[in-house]
Amino acid sequence: MEKITSFTINHLALLPGIYVSRKDQAGGATVTTFDIRMTRPNYEPVMNTAEVHTIEHLGATFLRNHPRFGSQVLYFGPMGCRTGFYLLLTGDYESWDIVPLIKEMFAFIRDYQGEVPGASARDCGNYLDMNLPMANYLADRFLKNVLADITEERLIYPE
Repeated sequence: MEKITSFTINHLALLPGIYVSRKDQAGGATVTTFDIRMTRPNYEPVMNTAEVHTIEHLGATFLRNHPRFGSQVLYFGPMGCRTGFYLLLTGDYESWDIVPLIKEMFAFIRDYQGEVPGASARDCGNYLDMNLPMANYLADRFLKNVLADITEERLIYPE
């Protein structure tokens, strides 16, 4: 079998950033899949499931309610390796097109206080596995260390 696209990326050279993972055609529309990589694979510890789960709930809620992009969001969720998230949008985009959106989302997560949306037994299959303070911290770290002055090496996959 052929390797899927995400397994052809050199994870040893991959830095935290925002990357176009792939573009597909579905029903006559382009779907752009973004790799939002928050930790450096195989160099940094991965994120724990509780903070990943919290970022997923907050990020999905923010994105689906966004005035410009909300109707284009198909999916926002974690990578199995726990180093980042995938965002699927309808439309033909490049990484730099969504930098403002991702900055806005992570500022929302950094600043969020209160009940995490969907964190109840009725709404979620694992609602107790949440860590808002750590999600706030990781969002702040990603904003400061990656998004604040993002460069091309963090927007285009390494060779």
